[in-house]
Amino acid sequence: MISETQFQNELKLIIENAIREDVGPGDYSSLACIPSSATGKAKLLVKEDGIIAGVEFAKMIFNYVDPNLKIETFIQDGTPVKYGDIVFHVEGSSQSILKSERVVLNSMQRMSAIATKTNKYVQLLDGTKTKILDTRKTTPGFRAPEKWAVKIGGGENHRFALYDMVMLKDNHNDFAGGITKAIEKTKDYLQQNNLDLKIIVEARNLDEIKEILQSEGVFRILIDNFNFEDTKIAVALIGDKCLTESSGNINENTIRNYAECGVDYISSGALTHSIYNMDLSLKAI
Repeated sequence: MISETQFQNELKLIIENAIREDVGPGDYSSLACIPSSATGKAKLLVKEDGIIAGVEFAKMIFNYVDPNLKIETFIQDGTPVKYGDIVFHVEGSSQSILKSERVVLNSMQRMSAIATKTNKYVQLLDGTKTKILDTRKTTPGFRAPEKWAVKIGGGENHRFALYDMVMLKDNHNDFAGGITKAIEKTKDYLQQNNLDLKIIVEARNLDEIKEILQSEGVFRILIDNFNFEDTKIAVALIGDKCLTESSGNINENTIRNYAECGVDYISSGALTHSIYNMDLSLKAI
């Protein structure tokens, strides 16, 4: 993953762009009928059971729009919530609250859905050594909050982008002339460019697992689209030479079976690309 400083900068850029996109030259609905001197108070209302996420991100949004807005928090990120719960109150300029509303809700609804799904997967893995990872299959322009939500839900982050870890997938290996050539070229490139990056290599079958094991310097092997039996064999072949990761069409019905094969990680794009926004609303009080 990227550094905390870089991560915070990503969040800042996302907020700036979201407000630019939504507010543009002005919130004319509010400007037209609400005096600039008007103040008000609103509550973040939960309308669906799940894991709440995005509370701290919402505070960042409110602060960007108007540093004078005051937030009173009742429920923290990562807490199970139920219909009717109040997460926080926001108080201050009515125009500022309305200007922030949609970006806050869009963000929290999606982050909470991701945290809820992640938490369900974490519970399904309980009692095994396997940890759940996200992927780069995120919403364009909203990756940082989505990966934050995975962490809030109890999961772990895979690489953030193409630049913080090397992942040699099937197309890389084929274009490079094979797995061994891809690994050697990668190690040479990293050394020549003074880059300290971990290397993950994807295997499509047991023969490719064996070939990867002939090379040094591989951090993790991605066991992609294997069945249960071949996954067990792959884990045994790899032993403690490097870490293992299962991926590919793994769902709620099969995730436990893959974990019981002994892999260190299971990565799932579904955590971020196959979720339905959690129902939340911001209501004036």
